[in-house]
Amino acid sequence: MSDPPRPSQPLVPAYGPLQGLRVLDSARYVAGPWASTYLGEFGAEVIHIEGPPYQRPYADPSRTLIPTLPEGAPPEASVSESWVQYARNKLSLGLDLRRPEGREIFLDLVRCADIWVESSRPGTYERLGLDDRTVWAANPRLTVVHVSGFGQTGRPDRVGAPSFDLIGQAFSGYLSLQGEPDPAPPMRAGTALNDTVTGLAAAAAALMGYISAQRTGRGQAVDVAQYEVFFTLLENLALDYFVRGVIRGRYGRGHARLHPYDVHAARDGWVVFAAPTPETWRRTKELIGFTDPTYDDPQYRASHRTVVDEAIARFCRERSREELEALGRSHDIAISRIYDIAEIARDPHYRAREMFVEWVDPVAGRVKGAGVAPKFSGTPGGVWRGAPWLGQDNRAILEQLLGRSTEAVERLKATGVIGEDPPPTPRPTSPSPYFEREGL
Repeated sequence: MSDPPRPSQPLVPAYGPLQGLRVLDSARYVAGPWASTYLGEFGAEVIHIEGPPYQRPYADPSRTLIPTLPEGAPPEASVSESWVQYARNKLSLGLDLRRPEGREIFLDLVRCADIWVESSRPGTYERLGLDDRTVWAANPRLTVVHVSGFGQTGRPDRVGAPSFDLIGQAFSGYLSLQGEPDPAPPMRAGTALNDTVTGLAAAAAALMGYISAQRTGRGQAVDVAQYEVFFTLLENLALDYFVRGVIRGRYGRGHARLHPYDVHAARDGWVVFAAPTPETWRRTKELIGFTDPTYDDPQYRASHRTVVDEAIARFCRERSREELEALGRSHDIAISRIYDIAEIARDPHYRAREMFVEWVDPVAGRVKGAGVAPKFSGTPGGVWRGAPWLGQDNRAILEQLLGRSTEAVERLKATGVIGEDPPPTPRPTSPSPYFEREGL
């Protein structure tokens, strides 16, 4: 079968460093979808593929996680706040891969794609007849990214086990380091940190695979296990154990080796005080009036930290967070208040860096959320559309991209191979700029 024709008009505006890259995304929840979201923020054309049911409850439960927007709207007219943030910039195709016609359409998409990201339990796509060999027969240059809790290989009982963000935090060893020492319980991250970090790693891996395919003409599979991503980020945890026999545990608010490197109470809230290097420690001593030279040795200071901690604590308690930050800047010491989202929203540096953007979501309407990072000087990323309702782009993908006739698309819809679930009153889908910066 020949390659499908390229659409006469692009489905995605030309912007960002990844313009022209096409990504198929059949992942669910956060880790896998966030990989393709990240690529889409920098210009990739991302086609999110969802199977039936085409109405609630959806196959991708991310659409209905609480809280939902608009507030107070009935279920059929609302959408998950998480979906609004994490699925923007994507195209949506409602497609039943259990049907032969659905698999044929999927393979046609594979033929004109560069990357495919999926996050089902290992073996799911083999049972559908869409294993790696099959998709490579359709497109030998395709990079296939498998995101899972425990990887595609290993012990069968572990590979097939269910996993969520919290499981990744636990199995990786990350939770063993978070919180106060025993008998206090470990403290989970306040967000789905394992999911989002895994998504970033999967996005980077997808681009590595794509670059390799451009050089060699051959695609490959990338096996992204959530726990492994976190495990590799735990500094020298493994080296500590294998070389010195150290089992690092929870250390509370401080750091096991760096000091001062801690959280302290200011007069009006919390700050972090980080001065672990010889030069910053010298400046800290001058700032707080600490004179004992014994503590200039970093190992001694880290193992006898009570005296220094008490001196810094007294210094911080007597001053406001703003005063402490100003003193930190004037003495070149890293001191920062601990920001909550209300303070972030008012912060002039966040605004100057354009870290808030507004866009129109097709269900929730006009919303304002996090911007795009990092910044590119020549080809910046952005937000060109809101998160799509299920099947919003069926016709554009099938007719413009794959060259199906209008009659053929109607037959696919009538037989349930494709499906859609538009909201009762869809919002405008094409605001003029591809994203809107917030005015300062």
